[in-house]
Amino acid sequence: MSAETVDIRELGAQGDGVAHTETGPVFVPFTLPGETVSIAREKAKATLMAVKSASPLRVEPPCPHFGPDGEGGACGGCSLQHYDMAAYRDWKADLVRQALAEQKIDIPLEPLIAAQPGERRRLVLTGLRTDRSVILGFAAARSHQIVPIRVCPIAVPAISQRLDTIRRVATAVATGTAAFRVSVLATVSGLDIAITAPMKLQDRRRLLAIETILGLSEIARVTVDGEVLVEPRRPIIQFGKASVTPVPGGFVQASAIAEGHMAQIVSAHLKPSKRIADLFAGSGTFALRLAESAPVHAVENDKLALAALDAAARATQGLRPVTHQKQDLFRSPLMGMDLKPFDGLVFDPPRAGAEAQSRELARSSIRRIAAVSCNPTTLARDLRFLIDGGYKLLSVQPIDQFLWSPHVEAVALLERKG
Repeated sequence: MSAETVDIRELGAQGDGVAHTETGPVFVPFTLPGETVSIAREKAKATLMAVKSASPLRVEPPCPHFGPDGEGGACGGCSLQHYDMAAYRDWKADLVRQALAEQKIDIPLEPLIAAQPGERRRLVLTGLRTDRSVILGFAAARSHQIVPIRVCPIAVPAISQRLDTIRRVATAVATGTAAFRVSVLATVSGLDIAITAPMKLQDRRRLLAIETILGLSEIARVTVDGEVLVEPRRPIIQFGKASVTPVPGGFVQASAIAEGHMAQIVSAHLKPSKRIADLFAGSGTFALRLAESAPVHAVENDKLALAALDAAARATQGLRPVTHQKQDLFRSPLMGMDLKPFDGLVFDPPRAGAEAQSRELARSSIRRIAAVSCNPTTLARDLRFLIDGGYKLLSVQPIDQFLWSPHVEAVALLERKG
């Protein structure tokens, strides 16, 4: 690949700078609009060689692992640490605005709720055993190479200050030479570490691992492929007044602070509702909070998440009845008769959105709906179904819980006209 010089016009949806060339757009990580850069190009993707003319919005990244000159390689965990914070936040809100515009939805956005460093309570790391030790970190940008990290400014102190502890746990468990995943969640009672790996622990290795981990006071639980290896304390996260034991490695909102904002917005909107449905309910992020004021029916396809939700609901005093139902809402959405008992509803699907369910909701008589999403594109598509079905879009609130990444959360509130 020979070097060439290009001008960066704008940021793409994934946070890469975009240069327009005779052969089409070229995407250059770690660059900003208005910059002239030298690149090594391969088709539409390029590697940054040097910044010849920097943008006035370029700032010093706070993490030593970030960027093409990052310690250990270019960590792929963040995309935009080199961008001025105010401009970065404008760009984040624009991701939501542009997605809505593509569906011809015109509504002023609420001001972005900004993420701060040190708020991320959940990280998914990659580990790899070498001849000398275990490498633990994030995959490099556009690569399977693991960048070992010693600091992580996005993570809560309970994680960022204990990366050596997490590495010791991974070292105690790891066998073989295949890469494995280490999901770390900071809970009220300590770190909940879930390891997913193509390996089996033999009895001797298991005993050595348990002995090592039990000496680490920061650990609440360690699981390997869903099986509890050690659990000195039950890991606990709070959903309102309910204490929930999370599913090992299961879905939890990345930031407790962002989750609190989302729950507050959803709860305020659905407060007048007499009976509420929570679709794609997970382990009860919204359901258990909403049950403080109204009966809630939670629908989720993950039986372990539903079990965690049910156990927390039964153990929490002062909640209204919480019922649950296991159902794949992608293949089998709730239909008209299923939805008829509810006058309030929240749905928070995975990134693919809730197309089938939104089509059914558009035909329902539910008075108030809250739509939560980590993908502005699928959210806008689902909102279009609801708007065309007679719902009025009241507000859209962008929330940044994925700091310095191209991902943004949003909460949309709707009410049926008339």
